[in-house]
Amino acid sequence: MKMRARYNGSENKIKLKEWLFRMVLTAAGVTIVLLLGGIFFSLFVKALPAIKHNGFYFIRGSVWNPQSGRYGIFSFIVGTLLTSFIALIISVPSALAISVLLSEYLPGYRNGRFFISFLKNATDLLAGVPSVIYGFWGLVFVTPVIRYFEELLHLPVYGVSILAASVVLAIMILPYMASISREVIALVPAELKEASYALGATRYETVGGVVLRYSASGIVASIVLALGRAMGETMAVTMLVGNSNRLPANILRFILGPGNTMASVIANEFAEATNSVYLSSLTEIGLFLFIISLILNGIGKWTVRRFAL
Repeated sequence: MKMRARYNGSENKIKLKEWLFRMVLTAAGVTIVLLLGGIFFSLFVKALPAIKHNGFYFIRGSVWNPQSGRYGIFSFIVGTLLTSFIALIISVPSALAISVLLSEYLPGYRNGRFFISFLKNATDLLAGVPSVIYGFWGLVFVTPVIRYFEELLHLPVYGVSILAASVVLAIMILPYMASISREVIALVPAELKEASYALGATRYETVGGVVLRYSASGIVASIVLALGRAMGETMAVTMLVGNSNRLPANILRFILGPGNTMASVIANEFAEATNSVYLSSLTEIGLFLFIISLILNGIGKWTVRRFAL
């Protein structure tokens, strides 16, 4: 009887620990959901006066003039999307090349481990550089190059521009894509690659037809994460984008000239908001950026599932 009571007591303690552990995990999950909902709700409540005041002009309008009470962010939306997607166009090929080099080519060479370790550390170091350093570097080295091309094309010489912000953003998001893609490519089963080589495929054909196709979902996930990082970047973009509330008809002039993004507008003007509608309109920009990020993440997850099939 004593042994059975002792056994029942220990079993009850185990069940209690399991229940507590399950409750802690559940509370952590619920906290994330509440935090996400709380951010959205607080932004919505703060932006509600601007939503009533601006209406649909907030999205379709291109005039941002707090003095006249006109708050249109269409040019900011275009600037945000342009900087982010130009950065992706620049960085995706480099990130894929680095990940394939580290996973498929360097391990087979003499002293390959040394170069792998060196490149991995260099990539991680790029990810750890503060954004203000990237912004300062862009002002010193990137903008003079853009000024040179603007002179060649007989365009107004600014230097600070959408393109300058995009180039620096590409360097900033490259480590994230390269690291995640490298980890995904490293998970490709060796049997698949060996079967490809056994059928007479070259290394180039194996990488393109087997490795990249098998790891496509993970690569897409890395691109989506990098896109979210690019859209939310503030400091470096604010220093380089030029902070001009304009929307030229010529797309080339827009890319090579100063512009603005949603994040840079909030950073520049939040402290200058002198009335409630102005402050609420800036909050509405944050709410809109939050919604766009959620939509892009949803599209990315759908794309990952599509590629996984």
